[in-house]
Amino acid sequence: MRRKAVVLMAMLLTLVMSLGSAMALSPFEIFQASTLDQIIKRNKLIVGMEVEFFPFEYADEKGNPIGFDVDIARLAAKELGVEIEIKDIEWTGLIPSLQSGKVDMIISGMTATLERAKAVTFSRPYFETGLCALLSQKKAPTIKDARELNAEDRIIAVKVGTTGDLVTARLFPNAQINRYKDETACVREVVTGRADAFLYDQLSVAKHHKQNPETTRALLTPFTYEPYAIAMRKGDFDFWNWINMYLDTIKRDGRYQELYDKYFSEILQ
Repeated sequence: MRRKAVVLMAMLLTLVMSLGSAMALSPFEIFQASTLDQIIKRNKLIVGMEVEFFPFEYADEKGNPIGFDVDIARLAAKELGVEIEIKDIEWTGLIPSLQSGKVDMIISGMTATLERAKAVTFSRPYFETGLCALLSQKKAPTIKDARELNAEDRIIAVKVGTTGDLVTARLFPNAQINRYKDETACVREVVTGRADAFLYDQLSVAKHHKQNPETTRALLTPFTYEPYAIAMRKGDFDFWNWINMYLDTIKRDGRYQELYDKYFSEILQ
């Protein structure tokens, strides 16, 4: 009886292994399910970004998206040999739009963080910056270091969902944090003296100070590390690998540097 049971178990194990082998996907079948193959078949790369983050993505006089990220995305589509569609999506809706398949990737000055990496897969960084502070001349005339903002009498403006929003509770627990949907609202709080500071990326802080030199000051030494990366859906090795190869290629052949100089050289002077 015991011998029959052993034989039966062996037969069942063989059957299960056979079924498993039959159900396993081949590398070609895996590629057919990838975003990369879908882009090529539909002849279009669909990119999500929030078109209000100068100089990475913003609108020209006719309302068309332009900027550093836009050019990086257009160049990727050219290398893929496909058309491009850019979808302007509110910041908090970008990752859900990627997860639901409405866009193929996000390139929108998005910082690769450990928390976001739970939901999306990031490419290698294509731009590195850090959080800086736009200060109010009226309310914070003596502040020389961002750490001085961590006080009960200080008010900090941040844009909802950005890394500035995410780190304030940890880095400035004693300050009052006011959150706004739009970047322009944060700047307005500082310009009018209702907030001591607006925490945002280095380039944006430099731009807003130049636009408001009499009412603001800028601390342009970053106090955080912000690696911007392209976000893709989880589990898609083929597309992730292609994007990383694409970024490496344009950095080595000089095209990345041309775009960098085009959009950032004047701002960082």
